[in-house]
Amino acid sequence: MASGAIKSRLMSRARSSPGPTESASTPDRSRSANITVRRLAPSDSIAELTTLLHRAYAKQVAMGLQPLAGRQSVDITEKRVFSGECYVAVDHVALGEGKVKQKIVGTILFHEIEESQGPPWFAKPGVASFSQLAVDPDYQGCGIGRMLLDIVETRAREEGAKELGLSMAEPDRDLLEFYVRRGYRFVEHWKWPYTNYRSAILSKTL
Repeated sequence: MASGAIKSRLMSRARSSPGPTESASTPDRSRSANITVRRLAPSDSIAELTTLLHRAYAKQVAMGLQPLAGRQSVDITEKRVFSGECYVAVDHVALGEGKVKQKIVGTILFHEIEESQGPPWFAKPGVASFSQLAVDPDYQGCGIGRMLLDIVETRAREEGAKELGLSMAEPDRDLLEFYVRRGYRFVEHWKWPYTNYRSAILSKTL
C-alpha cells in the first residue's frame, strides 16, 4: 500500500501547456511551498473536499456540462470516497505560534466502485481505473495533478494492473490534451446516466 506521505517542493514555474488541473495562471506559491499527498484520513472534512471538487470542476460547469463531481452533495462525496482509495494533496499552512493547518488542495480516487454500469474497458482483466481528479484552482500550475496521477499509477502497478483507465468529459478538449501528454490514449465512448455529455474512456499502458 502507498500509505506513506509523499512530499514534494513545488516547481517555481507553471507549465506552458495547461490542462484542467494545471492552469497557466500564476498561483500564490508562498501558500503552496510544501505539499503532501496521503490517504484521506477520518479527520479530514468531507465538506471541505466537496467544496474543492465544486471549485475544480467549475470550468466544465461553465461550459454547460454536468459532471457529478461539480455538483454532488457532501453525502455523495462521502459515499464515493469510501468506495475506493481516496488520496488528497494538502498544503501545510502556518497559522503562527507553531500551529499548522492542513488544507486540502487536490484529490484523486483510485478504483471507485460505481453503482451504475461502467464502460466495458473497466471490466477487462488487468485494467484498473481512477476518477475524481481535482486540484484547487488557486494551486493549479504547480504539478499537483501530476503528483496525484503518480500515486494512482503506482497503486495500479502494485496491484498487477497492465492498464490504468479513466472517464472524462469528451467536450473538455483541454482535459483530453492534459491526459494525452501524460501518455493516455482514447479507448471507447461511454454515457453515464448522471451526466449530460458523452464521456471518453482513456487508458495508459503501465
